[in-house]
Amino acid sequence: MAKRLYFLFTLIAIISLSFFSHFTYSDSSVDAFVYGGCSQIKYTPNSLHESNLNSLLTSLVNSATYSSYNKFSIMGSTKQDILYGVYQCRGDLSMPDCATCVAKAVSSIGKICSQNCGGALQLQGCFVKYDNTSFLGVEDKTCVLNKCGPSNGLSGDSVGRVLTSLNGAGGFFRVGGSLDVHGVAQCVGDLSMGQCQDCLSEAIGRLKNECGGASYGNMFLGKCYARFTTSGDFESKSNHGSHHFENEKTFALIIGLLAGVALLIIFLTFLRKIFGRNGK
Repeated sequence: MAKRLYFLFTLIAIISLSFFSHFTYSDSSVDAFVYGGCSQIKYTPNSLHESNLNSLLTSLVNSATYSSYNKFSIMGSTKQDILYGVYQCRGDLSMPDCATCVAKAVSSIGKICSQNCGGALQLQGCFVKYDNTSFLGVEDKTCVLNKCGPSNGLSGDSVGRVLTSLNGAGGFFRVGGSLDVHGVAQCVGDLSMGQCQDCLSEAIGRLKNECGGASYGNMFLGKCYARFTTSGDFESKSNHGSHHFENEKTFALIIGLLAGVALLIIFLTFLRKIFGRNGK
C-alpha cells in the first residue's frame, strides 16, 4: 500500500511539474533575428582569448538582469586577448524581457560566430557586440541592414512627418506616431549625445528617402537604427508579451493548485481506506 501511495504521489508531482515547465515565456517580437555578422579573424580554441570571451559574454548576460545597457573591457597579456563588449536593449523593454533577449543573443552569437574574435547580433529587442579591436565610443554609420516593405498606398508625407519628429525628439531612444504610422529610433549608449544625433539623422534621412512610401522600413547602421511600420506599434508588441507572460504564470499557478488539491484528496482517500480496514 505504501509503495502504491508513493507511486501515485510521484506521478501526480511529475504531471504538475510538466504543466509548469510547459508554460514558459517566449515573445518572438523580442528575440526574433534581425541581422548578425562576424569578424574574419579567428582565435585558437582553449586559449586565453576564449577564456576572456566567455567571461565577457557572462558579464553581458548577468548585467542585463538589472541594466538595459552596459559595456565591458577585458584586458589580456597580448593585444589579441583584449576584448571589448557592449549590449543594449530596446528602450521600451522591461528588465525581465531585456535579460531574456540578451541571454538569447549571447547564446546565438556564440553559435553564429564560433571561434571568431568579433561578432555583432541584433535581435528585435536587443543588440550585442564584441571585438578585440576597440569600438566603444566610436560612431559607425555603416549600413548593415536596409529593408523596405511594399507600397501600401499611404502618403509618404505621413511617414515623413513621423521620421522628422523622431529626428528632433532628442535622447538615445525615441518613439513617435501619427495616424497609422509608428516609428522608433535608437542609438547605442556608448556614443555621446552629439554622436547619437549625427548617427540617427543619417539613419532617419536614408530611411525617409529609400522607404518613404512603403508599409514598413528598417535602416540599421553600425551604432544606431531607425524604423517605422504601418501595421502595429513597436511598444505595444513588447507590452503584449509581458501581459502574455503574466497570463501564462497565472494559469500555471492554477494548475499547480489543482494538482495539490488532487494530491490531498487521494491521500485522504487512502487514509480512509486504511483506517476502515483496521477498524474491521
